Amino acid sequence: MADLLSAPKPPRARLRELLRAAAEGSPLLAPGAYDALSARLIEQAGFDVVYMTGFGTTASLIGRPDVGLLTATEMADNARRIVAAVDVPVIADADTGYGNAINVLRTVAAYEQAGVAGLHLEDQVMPKKCGHMSGKAVIGADEMVGKIKAAVAARRDPDLVIIARTDAAAVEGLDAAIARARAYAGAGADVLFVEAPTSEDDIARVAAELRGVAPLVFNWAEGGRTPALSLGRITELGFSLVLYPIGALLAATAGIRALLDTVRKDGTPAAALPDVPTFGEFTDLIGLPEISELEQRFRP
Repeated sequence: MADLLSAPKPPRARLRELLRAAAEGSPLLAPGAYDALSARLIEQAGFDVVYMTGFGTTASLIGRPDVGLLTATEMADNARRIVAAVDVPVIADADTGYGNAINVLRTVAAYEQAGVAGLHLEDQVMPKKCGHMSGKAVIGADEMVGKIKAAVAARRDPDLVIIARTDAAAVEGLDAAIARARAYAGAGADVLFVEAPTSEDDIARVAAELRGVAPLVFNWAEGGRTPALSLGRITELGFSLVLYPIGALLAATAGIRALLDTVRKDGTPAAALPDVPTFGEFTDLIGLPEISELEQRFRP
């Protein structure tokens, strides 16, 4: 867990090490965080990496769906808060890069300054939509190649992981999506992400045709269009990184609803309190003991 006085650590180098290890064994698991608190909980649960979900960021910041409503600044600011809350590497959703290749230059710089260890860019038309929604549209493959080249050129730390995501499977078919992924790898992407295949056969084909090209992402989108494969099957297919983007967000929503239902029915939250952390437990997990120690250390 992030310490207020801890020395800076190289999370980008650690992410590359973790991805290399994943290529030889089990994939790296990255639950989705939508804010600093959920990121801390993911780290405390023992995960080696946190994924900043764009879907969850949009829902938590403005209470709206993931349809391209947030700006690059809002997304980068959320990434900065999440990075500051944890010591593990953070991979962040950077949507389309928020414009053309020139905008991508600025987006990558902002995310790198925020401290993320990796980010993914997608080839949707702006404003984009969640990859598991209908009605998506994609830009031309050549334009996206230029945006990936811009991302690679913009990074100052060579350990920053650039993930190229294609949403073309739902628009142009799986053949086109695989061809795009190959082109994006040729442009310098470190990791490939074919979004929303809709059958296990399609997932297996993505893995078979791209596994030797670059490490691959499997997006285990809770309730999305992609079949919910077991971790064993995902490992067998050779994916290096598995995202669980919105499970924490959905669980938090269910918990809040349950507590509010209790208050509405009973007039107090008393009946719901046995199912939630105590006040003391919660202040401990968000770092109050550390603050108390620092207060003693710097007391006049």
